[in-house]
Amino acid sequence: MSQRILVIDDDVSFCMMLKTFLTKKGFEVSSAFTFKEAEQLILNQSFDLVLTDVRLPDDDGVSVLKFIRDTNKTTQVILMTGYTDIKTAVSVMKLGAFDYVSKPINSEEILLTIHQALKKKANYSIVESDNGDGEKSRKKSGDEDNNYHLSVIKGKSEKSLELHNFIDVVAPTNISVLIIGDSGTGKENVAYSIHEQSKRSDKPYIAVDCGAIPKDLAASEFFGHIKGSFTGATTDKTGHFEAANGGTIFLDEVGNLSYEVQVQLLRALQERKVKPVGSSKEIDVDIRVIAATNEDLQKAVREGNFREDLYHRLNEFSIKTPRLSERGDDILLFADFFLKQSNTDLEKQILDFSEEVKEIFLRYDWPGNLREMRNIIKRAVLLTQTDIIQKNVLPCEVIEHENYSSDEIIHKRDEDDLKLFSSKNEENTIRVALEKAKYNKTKAAQILGIDRKTLYNKIKLYEIEL
Repeated sequence: MSQRILVIDDDVSFCMMLKTFLTKKGFEVSSAFTFKEAEQLILNQSFDLVLTDVRLPDDDGVSVLKFIRDTNKTTQVILMTGYTDIKTAVSVMKLGAFDYVSKPINSEEILLTIHQALKKKANYSIVESDNGDGEKSRKKSGDEDNNYHLSVIKGKSEKSLELHNFIDVVAPTNISVLIIGDSGTGKENVAYSIHEQSKRSDKPYIAVDCGAIPKDLAASEFFGHIKGSFTGATTDKTGHFEAANGGTIFLDEVGNLSYEVQVQLLRALQERKVKPVGSSKEIDVDIRVIAATNEDLQKAVREGNFREDLYHRLNEFSIKTPRLSERGDDILLFADFFLKQSNTDLEKQILDFSEEVKEIFLRYDWPGNLREMRNIIKRAVLLTQTDIIQKNVLPCEVIEHENYSSDEIIHKRDEDDLKLFSSKNEENTIRVALEKAKYNKTKAAQILGIDRKTLYNKIKLYEIEL
């Protein structure tokens, strides 16, 4: 019998696309666009797995998770969102979610996660114990202590100590913070650390990926809307600013906002008031703003692409996140963290890295920073059949880095293995990849091993003409 999956998402096209994809993979798939629809389906049918968006028009994915936990504790739940909100991720893992994934969804990765979740369901053991009240206790196989995240790793290198000193100094204040750093350096973790150490830590923390918000929907996303205010507004919607009231709003990749949206955002930050689309009533908001970017905003200001007044409003205090290669021996601390995380995700028990692998990690340039390390270690854990990760399971770009200079590697690589190596030759590497892909940006991003949005940002940064 086919395993049954329920997909819950108010984005109808995305929901149907995911349903079609999973059906072709042999699953029996149902779909719902609201929590109310999902509730009826869950009450009337038994599902092995539920994939739900975090933000729903009539509730949220956390409520779906709690409802499922009360209805059928063996049903596995994976939450999806357009942005990885760390606090929500930790919360849902504590509540029993199997995993938390960000959009856009990678088909291979989501399929792997689904199979892992269904395997966990199959291995779910119910241990009945007579405690005098006739109650049942449940025990799940696997590591229960998975509620850790990068913000707990402070490190001892000079760069790490400087970073966390800045966090300690600015966190207790209400000062707006601009976090600057390369992609993958953990800017979102720095933002969450600031919130956790602030006086607002018990209030909401709302993370927003500014690059994922269409210009036409920005006002609705940030400030909300009332039912009937425009075509498709079938219910009232709470905007990010109102949702963050009393707490912190994190604006990631703020440099991607259009000029028109920057004007709206500046007004909200100056007046601390928002007006939902279609409403005549203003709502007072008390929020702390943290923004992040991997772009040169000062250059964007000079070129007229980013408002100078908004830049100064966001940049009351700036923090630069160091590249992973600048963190010295802390590299091995992060490697151990990702090893534990990968062991949990893949249900394996790899003990350590070989001394040779540790030396390679310390010498490697880590162009993709923490994000690249996480992916490399997860792949290595998946491929390792012994207790120790050896050199042979590392990607070729890491191994080749030991033998060649960055420029030589670019010419020695196969087309599908080309990666970024350092900021010094990054522009040239991107140009090579674009030429190989015949200027197909999607294919070029695949060759480079980065997502398409990052490639667009780099093309803009280096002013590469296509």
